[in-house]
Amino acid sequence: MTSYLDKGPPPPADVEYLGFDFVEFWVGNAAQAASYYVSRFGFEPLAWRTLETGERELASYIVKQGEIIYCFTSALNPKNEDLEVFLARHGDGVRDVAMTVKDCRATFDFAVGNGAVPVRKPTILEDADGQAVVATIKAGFGDTVHTFVERQNYKGSFLPGYPSLESDDPLIRTTPSPGLGFIDHCVSNNGDQEMENVVNFYIQKLGFHRFWSVDDKQLLTEYSALRSIVVCDYHERVKMPVNEPAEGLRRSQIQEFVDYYDGPGIQHIAMNTPDIINAISQLRSRGVTFITVPNAYYEDLKKRLSSQDTISVKEDMKILQELGILVDFDEEGYLLQIFTKPLNTRPTLFLEVIQRASNNGFGVGNFKSLFEAIERDQSLRGNL
Repeated sequence: MTSYLDKGPPPPADVEYLGFDFVEFWVGNAAQAASYYVSRFGFEPLAWRTLETGERELASYIVKQGEIIYCFTSALNPKNEDLEVFLARHGDGVRDVAMTVKDCRATFDFAVGNGAVPVRKPTILEDADGQAVVATIKAGFGDTVHTFVERQNYKGSFLPGYPSLESDDPLIRTTPSPGLGFIDHCVSNNGDQEMENVVNFYIQKLGFHRFWSVDDKQLLTEYSALRSIVVCDYHERVKMPVNEPAEGLRRSQIQEFVDYYDGPGIQHIAMNTPDIINAISQLRSRGVTFITVPNAYYEDLKKRLSSQDTISVKEDMKILQELGILVDFDEEGYLLQIFTKPLNTRPTLFLEVIQRASNNGFGVGNFKSLFEAIERDQSLRGNL
């Protein structure tokens, strides 16, 4: 594992990334997909844009929990070529990882001036709640894009043109909120030897820097291995891990994603919570399924924790084991994390829930156990 201290030169003062804004999924049925995240993950309806609101081409349903905003978009009419091609290739997947920025025009001009491919030039969106400025570029991998959102002059629930959608989900009254707080990081999977090109896109086009990395000598199992580099903005608010497969005895889980997604794309989104025990208890009660980790993992974990005297995990280890929550630690602190099983028919996208206790890593100590768990599921799918 390598942590990088050199951020490189700061970008211009107006080019400042404030955090993740929203993630947009292109799906076959936006209404049902949004309902799934409401019922299973405890999100609440936030806004919408569809026939009832005057929209004629694309239907979007937006849900929110804490500061996490997910937008699900489908075509309203047949022969929408962009969505048809995307869904035929990838299945349901992440189209847009949007970032809140200080100055949309400055950020767009900076990225495009450095060679990023524009998709939508800076555009002012306006309604009774104020105005927002948005612009979109192609990301450095696959069919994913990044939208820059400047929203300090907007007070509405999502964006202009998306009326608020107030709906009292009955599960809210019976199952408390999981308490998911914000997007911690978004991970892309790429083909072999593609990782460095993607990393360089973020560094050269957006002014990001290398934050953390591991190679295939550290992340390997009996069957497969991977390489990963995390890039982030100068202020370290937007973190994007970039993965690629390394040569192994069998097809790695990274390659499985690339095969079924038909190219690179977002593999998972990590959602941060201050109380992962409550979060996973509520999510399991709502029917969310997670990867399973053998009891031997916790026996080994207890031995590793007992061999050092600087880190003390406050949470009850018995409860963590019952819920299947993983623990990683270093000299600075520890983190708790867990991963859902794939959420789509294709074994592509999944979600992570993470709680940090003075640890800014990405669970490298858990990667082997995680990959072995995924490989067990791969074997059941006949893909190992």
